[in-house]
Amino acid sequence: MEKDIDRMKVITERFSKIGSIPTLEPRDVTASVNETMTYLKRRFSNNKFEFDIKIPNREIVVPLDAALFSWVLENLTKNALDAMEDHGKLTVEMTEDAEYVHIDISDTGKGLQRSAYKQIFQPGYTSKKRGWGLGLSLARRIIEDYHKGKIFVKNSVVVQGTTFRIALKKKTIEN
Repeated sequence: MEKDIDRMKVITERFSKIGSIPTLEPRDVTASVNETMTYLKRRFSNNKFEFDIKIPNREIVVPLDAALFSWVLENLTKNALDAMEDHGKLTVEMTEDAEYVHIDISDTGKGLQRSAYKQIFQPGYTSKKRGWGLGLSLARRIIEDYHKGKIFVKNSVVVQGTTFRIALKKKTIEN
């Protein structure tokens, strides 16, 4: 019950931040990815889905709103699991270069046509029978507008899977 209450607090915090300007703080993005994916792996890992998490074993500090960033990871993961339907592998891989931290979320699902790469981020777009088509448009807003990063379809092959990339700038926070 305590875990459920903590989870409700996280959800409440996320909804309270939508529509307001978030406060970015120096945070360890490695820890944020690890915490979120550990939770999702516990929640969704079963005989149907395999999780492969490849993240550095060290701190990487970036300007971050941890609650909203976690929500983006959760949204991308749930979409990936939906795309895989009954079975598949979800891979989360984190790399970096001099300017950016890259988080790739890959699935072995149904994939996307290239023509849908930009369209899927538009409000109202959905390929599901249920849903409002707001998840990816909110994810884009959180990553690009709030965090000044990038989110896009890195690649996709129909019936083989899709990789989304989140790129967050490693710059310091300026007042």
